Amino acid sequence: MPDSTAPLRYLDGATVASLCARIDPLDVVTEAFLAVRAGRSGVAAEAALRWTAPDGTAARSLILPARHEDVYGCKIINACLGNAERGLPRAAGLILLYDRETAAPVCVMEGAHISALRTAAVSVAALRAIRPLSTVDRVALLGCGRQARTHLELLAANGAVESVVAYDLLPDRAAAFAEELRESLPEVKVEVVTDPEPAVRSAPVSIATTTTTTSYVPLDWLPQGSVFLNVSLDDAAEDVLLGAEHLFVDDWLLVSEDDTRLLGRLAKAGRVSAPGATAPGARQVDADLAALLSGGYSRPIAATDRTVVNPFGMGVHDVALASRVLTAASDTDTGTLLPR
Repeated sequence: MPDSTAPLRYLDGATVASLCARIDPLDVVTEAFLAVRAGRSGVAAEAALRWTAPDGTAARSLILPARHEDVYGCKIINACLGNAERGLPRAAGLILLYDRETAAPVCVMEGAHISALRTAAVSVAALRAIRPLSTVDRVALLGCGRQARTHLELLAANGAVESVVAYDLLPDRAAAFAEELRESLPEVKVEVVTDPEPAVRSAPVSIATTTTTTSYVPLDWLPQGSVFLNVSLDDAAEDVLLGAEHLFVDDWLLVSEDDTRLLGRLAKAGRVSAPGATAPGARQVDADLAALLSGGYSRPIAATDRTVVNPFGMGVHDVALASRVLTAASDTDTGTLLPR
């Protein structure tokens, strides 16, 4: 019988990042999507606690429970929009993994690195299913924070991106981001713009990684044949979600039950319906990403079609990546053992 009094393994951020470097995150998130589709993995409802920090900025704590195959756990990810002014990362978190038999926690690890990596991996895996990554020569980045950097690094590692056009609401942050990229990815040309419209219009792929709660990207900005990765969920305007030729979500239930985001509000208003479900006057979501990644999406994506990927964020991907990290840590006896 497992010993529920055994020490708890703790993995700090540097250790997690080092172990993640040994893992192909695209394979992990794809495997997790297919496991969810097959019923071997799944997520529970997300819990959210939101408040206003003393400086007036929005703060929140999200808890995402999930299981992947025989691994159970959750991610706790917190964020405050005022952290940038404090010189702190916007988000920080932890991932906990549990013993399947006793339900006792067996590992706690820094969660922000895995959270950023799995988010980017979902985007890139979806993009890879839509078009060969080698054809993605130019990318527009809306928002110049950690998520933008992680997305770009993962794209570059998979043979994509020759040039980047970057926009941020704070020009100084965009400039600093560009300088950082010129050091870390010197083979990628970087251009900074002060208006998001020319960025989106000039790129076959746009990645929105902002903190906005106000939509600002209309459908007519998207070039024919382009892909809009709506990572931060509120950048795309209503006509983008309703009018793009293809619309994919990661998990319909999570998306439709969240009325803080535009697509969830459209679902509650009866203007968007689930994949495979028709409703009068509603735009049907074309498929979930599990269908797309498994080859189960049968409608061709034409060269002129505009595609939107709207990933809410599934804790199963965090748990799947964290389980690989824990295996690597256990195999190499890495981390700090904490008494209970």
